[in-house]
Amino acid sequence: MRISTIYNMDIYSDAGVYLGEVRDAIVDLEKGEVSRLLMIEWKNADNAEVKKVLQNKSVLFKNIKNIGDVVLVSAGKQTSESVSSEASELSRRF
Repeated sequence: MRISTIYNMDIYSDAGVYLGEVRDAIVDLEKGEVSRLLMIEWKNADNAEVKKVLQNKSVLFKNIKNIGDVVLVSAGKQTSESVSSEASELSRRF
């Protein structure tokens, strides 16, 4: 599946809650996989802004249950330590 085919798809939780639309993705080039789907377009940002985006406007790709007419995600928990670590890594790369 091409990542471009899921852009603008609606994202729903497994509880039926609308979360947003797929606007961008974070791809881990070292692993060759998508790590997150973003509900806002990605832009260069400082570490604090990156944390906000990761916590509030993204879903982990590993939490996706199904992609069909919509993207269905499970409500996986993110720890603040994992978000801080990921935000620091992303800020350093960009």
